[in-house]
Amino acid sequence: MVDERQVRALPVTARGQRTRESLVAAARRVFERDGFINSRLTDIAREARTSIGTFYTYFDGKDEVFTAVLQVAQDDMLHPGLPRVEEDPQNIAAVLEASNRAYFEAYRRNAKLMVLLEQVATINPDFRVLRLERSKVFTDRVARWVESMQESGMADPSLEPLMTSRALASMVSRLAYYSFALGEEWDVDAMVETSTKLWFNALGMNPPGAAVDP
Repeated sequence: MVDERQVRALPVTARGQRTRESLVAAARRVFERDGFINSRLTDIAREARTSIGTFYTYFDGKDEVFTAVLQVAQDDMLHPGLPRVEEDPQNIAAVLEASNRAYFEAYRRNAKLMVLLEQVATINPDFRVLRLERSKVFTDRVARWVESMQESGMADPSLEPLMTSRALASMVSRLAYYSFALGEEWDVDAMVETSTKLWFNALGMNPPGAAVDP
């Protein structure tokens, strides 16, 4: 999760908000085009059709505007879904499928930024923390869902919820990474179907329509 302490307070005027949004959108285009290291603040200001002085009105530098860009991407990717799953197997399958599809589609929209975040996190400890916090939001949410499935008797009670969540989340995110960031270009429908089946299998749950042993 992006640490909001690293981004200054939002502007209070409508004009200020529009200017900041324009700078964030411009920064994203520059980062995705040139990479984090090669991006220059003057390029961001030029892309936003404003001055470098205006840039510094809203951001202290490259790290802060990159954090703001990541915050927008995070809001796109951390979609709702799993916490509202009903305890009916058919509904669970539908929500898992919808959640996995929404994640894959959001990842595809943000793939270039996800690559940049991985690269920057290897050289900048602050962004390494942001990357871990970002993934922790999703992992904690899935862990709560796994625990609720265990309490209802639907999932394997021997699984440790948080570790299980980390394993499942890692599976989905790496599949998305290889497909959309590294160019393997898997079919999204196939990715959704496969990942949903693997979730059921990993948790010891019976997918809808599967035969149940007497």
